Amino acid sequence: QEKLSKDIEYLISKESQVKAHITQLDLLLKETECNSERAKQEASQSFEKLYHVLEEKKYAALRAIETSKNIRLEKLQTQVEEYQGLLENNGLVGYAQEVLKETDPSCFVQTAKQLHVRIQKATESLKSFRPAAETTFEDFVVDTAKQEDILGDLSFHSNGLEIPEINEEQSRMYNKALICWECPGKTDPADIYVLEYHKLNREDESVTWQKTEVCGKSKVLSDLDDDSSYAFRVRGYKGSICSPWSREVILRTPPAPVFSFLFDDKCGYNNEHLQLNPRRTSVESRAGFPLLLGSERLQVGCYTTLDYIIGDTGIAKGKHFWAFHVEAYSYLVKVGVVPSNKIQKLFHSTHDVTSPRYEQDSGHDSGSEDAFFDSSQPCTLVTLGMKKFFIPATPAAPKDPASRILPLPSCLGICLDCDRGRVGFYDAGRMKCLYECEVDCSGIMYPAFALMGGAAVHLEEAVTAKYREYHDDI
Repeated sequence: QEKLSKDIEYLISKESQVKAHITQLDLLLKETECNSERAKQEASQSFEKLYHVLEEKKYAALRAIETSKNIRLEKLQTQVEEYQGLLENNGLVGYAQEVLKETDPSCFVQTAKQLHVRIQKATESLKSFRPAAETTFEDFVVDTAKQEDILGDLSFHSNGLEIPEINEEQSRMYNKALICWECPGKTDPADIYVLEYHKLNREDESVTWQKTEVCGKSKVLSDLDDDSSYAFRVRGYKGSICSPWSREVILRTPPAPVFSFLFDDKCGYNNEHLQLNPRRTSVESRAGFPLLLGSERLQVGCYTTLDYIIGDTGIAKGKHFWAFHVEAYSYLVKVGVVPSNKIQKLFHSTHDVTSPRYEQDSGHDSGSEDAFFDSSQPCTLVTLGMKKFFIPATPAAPKDPASRILPLPSCLGICLDCDRGRVGFYDAGRMKCLYECEVDCSGIMYPAFALMGGAAVHLEEAVTAKYREYHDDI
């Protein structure tokens, strides 16, 4: 009873506040009515403007057709009258018959000469008859296909539908383009989305967007040009209401067609040190007991084993691109290409863990030694490790070692151009070339990888529509 009494007292004390809220809500009701009527008027005015423009175009087209019709009828009527004059007992023939009855020689000669010229012109027109005007009005056909498409896309923008955002991290440009978006707000989701894209071309001033309707929140696009930048945007539709366009996102396609291969589990594959997944798309190197037992016998510095693995498919000609991920914990990974005539040398050039490299106090400069080591290899490789990308030490490279060390991209790509004899190493996320050099492509070229210690490499998988559609259905 005491609690209920306090509740009643509280409500009575708030009576003025409740009345104020009711008054405010009544005002909002009236304001909503007024605003809706104003919105209706503005929409009606917008359509009235369109009607007015269409009516003007309609009357202009009808006037032009009517004017052309009158001109053509006049020409054809004049031509009819001319040909009627050629009939017997009518016009030119009748006049010529009267001239023949002329008895005065001088008057006859003067009249007959002019009449002869007129008859010759008339007979010439009989030989090459051609109507004086066209009867069709094909040149007055109004092509409204483009305007019909534009009017069909006419929609109302509403803040009730949230603006989708293209997720650049989930979107991928590889063998195909996978564009993903999301709606971060809590408002009602759209029933359908429209994704638009166009190729960025400085030469083309006018932009033509290509569009596709999507029921989910991702779309796989094919037939995009290599080595090109594309702009993407998306908007949501719910009935006749649509959201504003999302922020445009620019993504770049690979510099060449994507080359598909798997890790080779036969040629030189060391299953004691390397571990392949069943699909042969990932390889892992583990610093296990053999390395520890070998190090136990050593008292000085030593070579540590580089375990090589190559792709199961080679490249003979053309330009190709492939990409892969290197795990962040990887200590040392080398990636690049190897010609077929040097594969055997590649797998026989690895050093045993007990082989001394140099004495601890040999005084050798490690930088120059690494440069010599890289130049003596049978394949073209760059070094990765400890979340870093190392630009090889070449005469053209900066002398400062720190300037040759870049952050390791989340996805690395390799572009091999056999025709030009060039190989490039890319940040595959931005499709930016980090390093490029010449390569001998006299033989069949194979993707090559080398791992040491704890390391792992995962090949980039092709973009497929089935997985994304299934994922969206879930």
